[in-house]
Amino acid sequence: MKKTIGLFILTFLFVQVSLGQITKHALFLGNSYTGVNNLPQIVYDVATSMGDSLIFDSNTPGGYTFQNHSADVNSINKIMVGTWDYVVLQEQSQLPSFPIDQVDSFVFPYAHYLDSMIHAYNSCASTLFYMTWGRKNGDASNCATWPPVCTYSGMDSLLNMRYMMLADSNHALVSPVGAVWNYIRQNYPSLELYQADESHPSVAGSFAAACCFYTSMYRKNPMNIPYNYTLASSDADIIRAAVKVVVYDSLLNWHIGQYDPNANFTFNVGNHDSVSFSNLSSNAINYLWQFGDGDTSTLANPIHGYGSGGLDTVLLIAYHCSYSDTISIIVNTSSSGIDNLNHTDNIFIYPNPVTDKLKIEMADSKLRKIYLTDILGQVQTARYTLQDKTIILNLSSFADGIYFIRFVEDNAVRTYKIIKQ
Repeated sequence: MKKTIGLFILTFLFVQVSLGQITKHALFLGNSYTGVNNLPQIVYDVATSMGDSLIFDSNTPGGYTFQNHSADVNSINKIMVGTWDYVVLQEQSQLPSFPIDQVDSFVFPYAHYLDSMIHAYNSCASTLFYMTWGRKNGDASNCATWPPVCTYSGMDSLLNMRYMMLADSNHALVSPVGAVWNYIRQNYPSLELYQADESHPSVAGSFAAACCFYTSMYRKNPMNIPYNYTLASSDADIIRAAVKVVVYDSLLNWHIGQYDPNANFTFNVGNHDSVSFSNLSSNAINYLWQFGDGDTSTLANPIHGYGSGGLDTVLLIAYHCSYSDTISIIVNTSSSGIDNLNHTDNIFIYPNPVTDKLKIEMADSKLRKIYLTDILGQVQTARYTLQDKTIILNLSSFADGIYFIRFVEDNAVRTYKIIKQ
């Protein structure tokens, strides 16, 4: 029997540590697609208009490839500065759309080399691939030998696919400028994104790229950007709306947020009200425990002694550079005979990430309530079926993104992050 369940607001939020002005450090490594109109400067101006700050540097010689950058002393020295939050990598405009054997030889290995160097010298950096666009009427110079690039749509789809392959294989992020251009071309064809050469960006094209990079780096709604660059406000509004639809509303599509910290832990109550905590967090490098009695710890797996038995809310904050994730669980150290729960053995959630149906298997009957919200804490409802001790939530109609499920049991509250994709 199918039912609809109303679900309530969690007290668990996934937030960026900095809530006001955000300062980011970005290095742009590319070629003329980045250098024309001085894209990094436009991103800086967009960030400034939003009350944020961008400290940037760049190296963008015309026609440069990843292979060129990997052997360029200037590029390598800039990477080795070691203070970057993002290093933007933009490949030569045609090369990623070439046959896969050429991409395997001349793109993927050098992207991996640069990505490895970025992380070797910048512990908090994310590699951000700059997805470019198909030429206005396709790549005429290579059409005869490689027909898939003869049209804009053919070339653009290959570029999109290859940049996503680059991001997937390097666990990196994508600034999907090409996807934004595609959306604008389909919905606002009169807005000219190209220069006369049908390849390089016009001022509108560069502004679209800048809004895309700002949204990818700062994760803020581009509709709030007050800066129009040199464009008429009507054209700037079209670009902002396109970036919201393609980027801001679907950050996880571009892996933005996918590698942020995910807090989780289990615990075991021993003798004399001593509790050992097992940290199950992922993508985190620092931790802060608050044990509910005023004491704290920064150890990964602390053991804490409570002065007396009872119920205490334990909070774990998992950090990775400027991002954090928080989970809280009620721990029962009472000797009154109430069973303490093993917080990994009695609930199984899969698959995660989920595309369609999420299964929740329960090994006992202590579950009392299930709450579900999106990343902003907004209440969600979902249809479900119950098969024995398995709840099957139908999330097929849910937008891609991050959701949270909280399980309320007799003596504990547990929160899990779910990724819908």
